[in-house]
Amino acid sequence: MTATATATPGTATPASPYHSYVYAYPHKTAYRPLPDRPALRTLWADEPKDALSLYLHVPFCEVRCGFCNLFTRIGAPDGLTTAYLDALDRQATAVREALEFSADSADGQDGAGGAGARDGVRFATAAFGGGTPTFLTAAELTRLCDIAEHRMGADLRAVPLSVEASPATATADRLAVLAERGATRLSLGVQSFVDAEARAAVRPQRRADVEAALARVREARIPVLNIDLIYGIDGQTDATWLQSLDAALAWRPEELYLYPLYVRPLTGLDRRRGGPDPAWDAQRLRLYRLGRDHLLAHGYTQQSMRMFRRADAPPQGADDYACQTDGMIGLGCGARSYTAGLHYSFDYAVDMHEIRGIIDDYVSRPAADFARAEHGRRMTADEARRRHLLQSLLQAEGLDADDYRARFGAGPADHFGPELDRFAERGWLADDGPASRRLRLTPEGLAHSDAIGPELFSPAVRAAMAAYERK
Repeated sequence: MTATATATPGTATPASPYHSYVYAYPHKTAYRPLPDRPALRTLWADEPKDALSLYLHVPFCEVRCGFCNLFTRIGAPDGLTTAYLDALDRQATAVREALEFSADSADGQDGAGGAGARDGVRFATAAFGGGTPTFLTAAELTRLCDIAEHRMGADLRAVPLSVEASPATATADRLAVLAERGATRLSLGVQSFVDAEARAAVRPQRRADVEAALARVREARIPVLNIDLIYGIDGQTDATWLQSLDAALAWRPEELYLYPLYVRPLTGLDRRRGGPDPAWDAQRLRLYRLGRDHLLAHGYTQQSMRMFRRADAPPQGADDYACQTDGMIGLGCGARSYTAGLHYSFDYAVDMHEIRGIIDDYVSRPAADFARAEHGRRMTADEARRRHLLQSLLQAEGLDADDYRARFGAGPADHFGPELDRFAERGWLADDGPASRRLRLTPEGLAHSDAIGPELFSPAVRAAMAAYERK
């Protein structure tokens, strides 16, 4: 959530193009405690398990950036990272046993979890996120990989593996571990190559240190380097934004993510910036377009509002995994998991004191606690359709209308006609003629992705998120 105002869905054009970054639906602020605490083996019994995504969450950072509202804490007292990995190991063991039991049950076996059952559970993609996974030492990263491989059965060298890092923690020994264990993508949170802008975003770092980290990533020969940059920082100008873009382009990154600066509740910048700011919105839109056009002119293709890939970059997506429909297993106290009928996780917070309490609770859990889902949101047929539409429409390639119709029994306009009509009236939907089988956003629609996403939230999810924010 930003500090800027938006119109109620169904009314005029939203007052701000920067309402909310929709990277998952429903958001965890719509999750609630599950009174029945369903067993994972039951939840996964009827789910396809041959092309899952695996996500391991590491909730530690060396600093907390001023714009950050991720589930992470600053630093770790002695012994906490070891205790966290111990808990992650217990959780992985419990989750894998539940998956194998459900695979056995689906095959009519006795639930013994033998070799045949392991063949029925396969991961098509993996990621380590946070927080900052590279906050862990090289030895701890080795253990993290061991948990993914030996406990969960993920073949990290055979599937795409993405890892997030910061310049300060992208050390040679850590990168060597990741490269040796099969990392195919390293995402470095640079945000700005201008030291004054980094300080303004409450991300203290020097450009020289960032450049040194990028050199180490290239030396590690991880196939895909992604650089995150932010526009809309106090004091940023067109010239300094282009300066950061050109500094990034000098490293020929396979990917670049361009993020608008958000001001979210309970973050450092939230305490420094007030309410709606139309001038700031206009600045961010201008810088977005400037950055987009600059990258397109340098041989990058736009994948979404934020993501740009070099035209000759090696592919990173798994051929047999679709984020709109396939399941995800999340390990760690900040991770979420998806089945068709339930999205679930542990409790969620942004406030640092609450986050520390949730992490402390997680590391104290016995193995049996990890065999059940505790917080989540049931997915109705309507919510499933909304999720599919959101996660397809906000990508540059858009929504395959035939695939949508095959999955849900009707076309997207049958379910979301009023919303799509509003987007079309604003010039946000491409008009490819009546024969088109793909629903796509126009370039201006992509620019307003952060307004489009929230307009597709269901009333129930919107109310649950609002209730969470009032806590």
